[in-house]
Parts: sequence; C-alpha cells; structure tokens
Amino acid sequence: MKNDLIETTSLTRRFGNKVAVRDLSLTVPCGGVYGFLGPNGAGKTTAIRMLLGLCRPDQGEVRLFGSPLTSTRRSIMRRVGALVESPSLYPHLTGRENLEVTRRILGAPREFIEHSLESTRLVPDANRKVREYSLGMRQRLGLALALLNKPELLILDEPTNGLDPAGIHEMRDLIRRLPSDFGVTVFLSSHLLSEVEQIATHIGIIHEGRLLFQGTLAALQAEQQPKLSLGTNQPDHAIQLLTGQGWIVQRRSDGLLSISAVKLEDAVKINNCLIGHGIEVFHLSFAKASLEDIFLALTGERKAA
Repeated sequence: MKNDLIETTSLTRRFGNKVAVRDLSLTVPCGGVYGFLGPNGAGKTTAIRMLLGLCRPDQGEVRLFGSPLTSTRRSIMRRVGALVESPSLYPHLTGRENLEVTRRILGAPREFIEHSLESTRLVPDANRKVREYSLGMRQRLGLALALLNKPELLILDEPTNGLDPAGIHEMRDLIRRLPSDFGVTVFLSSHLLSEVEQIATHIGIIHEGRLLFQGTLAALQAEQQPKLSLGTNQPDHAIQLLTGQGWIVQRRSDGLLSISAVKLEDAVKINNCLIGHGIEVFHLSFAKASLEDIFLALTGERKAA
C-alpha cells in the first residue's frame, strides 16, 4: 500500500517564454521532513503554489493523500496547513486573537488555539499585541496559524527568510519535532542547505525548474565519495596553488576548503605542498560531503550538460 502524501507527475508551469518548473515528479512519503531545496529562482515557490492549487500547471498532475487535487481540492485542503511567504497578521490584535479570527473562519474547535500556541511555544506571549512581536515570533505565529486545523501535511515556503541566527535556530527546532510530537508531515522549501541538512529525512533538489535528485539524505550522501576538508590562513592562495596542480577545490560556507582527494597519500601530498609554499594548515580531515558540497556538484553537472 502506497503511503505518499504528495505525488506529482511531469508537473510543468510556464510564464510566457520562461519555464519555471519542468517535468517535476515529486514523491513525498508520510512522516518526517521533506526538504525541497534550490537557489532563489529555481522554481520552488511556483511548485508549492501548484501543490496548494493557487496556480494551475500547464501540464502534469498533483495528487495529495492519493487524490487528484483538481477534483477534490476543498476536502483535501482541510487536511493541509501552509505558510507561504510572510504570514498575514493583524498587528493591533494579540497572538491569541489572531488565532481566534482564523479559527472562526475554519470552524475549528476553540481548544485548537491552545494546541497551536503550545506547538509553537507562544503560550507566554499569546496575550501580547502582535505589533510587539519580533520577526521570529511573527513567523512562529504564522506557523501556529498553519497548524490551527491540526493538518496532516504542513507546507512551508522559506519559513526562516529574514530571521536572525537565533530565529533560524528556534524555527529549526520547532520544525524538527513536528513529525514526532504532532504527527505532521512537513514539506519544507529552502535555499539554506546547511539548515535543512540538520532536520530533513528526505531531500528533493531542484535547479532551473528541474528535479536533480530525490530520496533520503543518507542515500544522497552515499552517492558521494568522502572529501578532504582543509583549513588554512591563506585560502585564496591555497585554491590557486592546488587548482594549478589539478585538484578540484571548493570554498565552503564555514571557511574551510573542500578538495576532491580521497586517499591518505593525497592528504599528505597536499599538506606538504601548502607548507612548502609557506601556507599554514590548521585543519585537515576526511569527511562525508556536506549537502552544500553535493548541491554544488549536482548543479555544476547540470550546467555542464
């Protein structure tokens, strides 16, 4: 028996001459967090709008909970919560009052408000005016609104956009525990690869409207050979020197360099080379490729194709 909450088949959407999404076939299983990854402009938001029925595909089909979206949209959407872009809030009302407005529209039981506040850790601030909320608190209130009808599927489009590191950390922890604590399957789009790497059980990578990979994070990492991580006081000089000797070198977001070396002998050779040119090395280790490394490799292959 299939247990997929989202299935799309050859989903395509054009805007004039531009193809925003091309032949997208997603399979999102029940439970866990599905990270839908890609840079800005990759087609993530357009795909999400089609999943929610907010725009129609030019071709292809969307099925949620095993049913075509076109024929049963109203009943399906009762089982879905969504946070797309910035939440629409009433700043002159309290957090609890904002939830009450939406509760009445949905016809949800009154006790669902407390459930949403508890789920997003907003109980202590529920009676404060939203105008007093930080951006992170507003995003959590938007998440509380999306959870108000106790959905089985939660679709989030860049939920950490604009948040400071503390806000990102807070949102990450909330999303991570939703499947286990509340039985919600999360479909999460983001361009923050390192953040999604910490919470996702499944990954879909989209680039220029095309799906490059879909599967578990473990399967994605298993496809990649370990790489040499290197830290140096002169990264630009090191990149120039090693690239000139035929190594493929990438600069990581944490400041380290990732090098396509897989043997201990390679590490010794690279270390001796850098030291011999007066470049200090303070970190040297083999590690599995990060999600960012893998993404760069995949999109690089796509551009070269």
